[in-house]
This record gives sequence, structure tokens and C-alpha cells, in this order.
Amino acid sequence: MPTDVFGVLANPVRRKLLETLREGPRSTGELAGMFALGRPAVSEHLAVLRAAGLVREEPRGRHRFYHLEPARLAEVGEWLHPFERYWKQRLDALAHLLDEEAEA
Repeated sequence: MPTDVFGVLANPVRRKLLETLREGPRSTGELAGMFALGRPAVSEHLAVLRAAGLVREEPRGRHRFYHLEPARLAEVGEWLHPFERYWKQRLDALAHLLDEEAEA
């Protein structure tokens, strides 16, 4: 089971789970209903996210609710930060090209 944040985020299902949890805590059933996967498969993805410290589990009676734990995502942000200037340059070039197209 990967616990490296980058390895965990490589899976699109896990990324979608994190995106959903940005909106607030969700039960396992709610999360499983968003995918064309069985509940056991979604539970396995949630276990990977939990092991990586990206989500926390809160038992409420017979249900489990998952919360986003964004602190570990800071690791990704720190790694990506040096590359921002390249994105900015490309976006600035695109904006310039679009401005030229609009003027023509």
C-alpha cells in the first residue's frame, strides 16, 4: 500500500475522493455512490488515503465519515512551487496570443 503522497495521488479515484472531501465530510456510502466501483474498492482507496495521512476517519454509529487532512498536501505544493514560473510564462504567452487573436 503506497503511503508516499505522490504515489497515492497518482490514482484518479483517490484524487476524485480528495476533491469531493474538499466540500466537507462524507460517509463511505456517499463516496462509494459517486463511482462505478463497488463499496469494497472505494473503502480500499480510502484506506490508502488514510494511511498516507490525507484523510481521517470518524466513526458515527454504524457509519464512517471521512474528512480531508490537507496538511500532507503541502508537501506536494512545496515540490510544485519551483515549477510555477514555467506555468506563469506559458499562461502569459497564451493570454498574449488570445489578445492578438481578439484584435485581428
